Amino acid sequence: MIYIGNHVSVSKGYLAMGRHETSLGGNTFAFFPRNPRGGKSKAVKDEDIAALVEYLSDNDFGKLVVHGAYTMNICAAKEDVRANSREMLRDDLLRLQKLPNNFYNFHPGCHVGQGTETATDQIAETLADVILEVESESKMPLQNRILLETMAGKGSEVGGSFEEIKEIIERTVKIGGEALRGKLGVCLDTCHVWDGGYDIKNGLNDVLKKFDSVIGLDNLCAVHLNDSKNECGSHKDRHEKLGLGCIGAEALKAVVCHPLLQNRPFILETPNDNAGYKAEIETVISWMNA
Repeated sequence: MIYIGNHVSVSKGYLAMGRHETSLGGNTFAFFPRNPRGGKSKAVKDEDIAALVEYLSDNDFGKLVVHGAYTMNICAAKEDVRANSREMLRDDLLRLQKLPNNFYNFHPGCHVGQGTETATDQIAETLADVILEVESESKMPLQNRILLETMAGKGSEVGGSFEEIKEIIERTVKIGGEALRGKLGVCLDTCHVWDGGYDIKNGLNDVLKKFDSVIGLDNLCAVHLNDSKNECGSHKDRHEKLGLGCIGAEALKAVVCHPLLQNRPFILETPNDNAGYKAEIETVISWMNA
């Protein structure tokens, strides 16, 4: 089985997110710990986080997939943007030390003309430094695995190929030490990999074999389950509701049911409201039970 859910607002608190996801029929969810467009995080009460941890355990939730702000770009060309992004990453990871055994997912970033090589070095250096800083400041090991999201390769995005993701991980480990290897992983976005040129509709097994040979399937920790408005290889990144895009329902069902992808959290990022997410969660569960 997989765990299925969607993005939930943190505006009413942490425990409220768990209860809301239950009302939609899900057993995992994603959330932004701050405004997804950046800005400061709201103050969080320790008892609220503790209540969510207990709720997740009592209701058999899978691991959560917390999402870094879209504006976070730790390989930006501008030094002030990189510095602000680094602080967002550090602050998010520190807060999440009290919500252990989950995932923190983020977009690797855009090099904005610097080139992929320079950007990869900047991402790796920041990841290594921030992980060590968070562990030192919190006086405990990193409590949540950091996931690099596969990207569509739009513009100057970094992470549009499995090889680029692997290189970020390897350079981070080289800088921070082998102990960091198990603290990094990957979130595979079905829309992004499709738009990036990986044909999961006609060659899912080949794509997973490729991922395994480059990065290792043991490092594929979560999935963003989305259809795409675009043809394979378009490099555009436009999400669509399940079954209404170019990937299609049968191909997405094959992803959900693939034996190599079980026991992972699957997060819907389709253009939906609560009713739409509830319906899609029901659809995914029906695929699993077919």
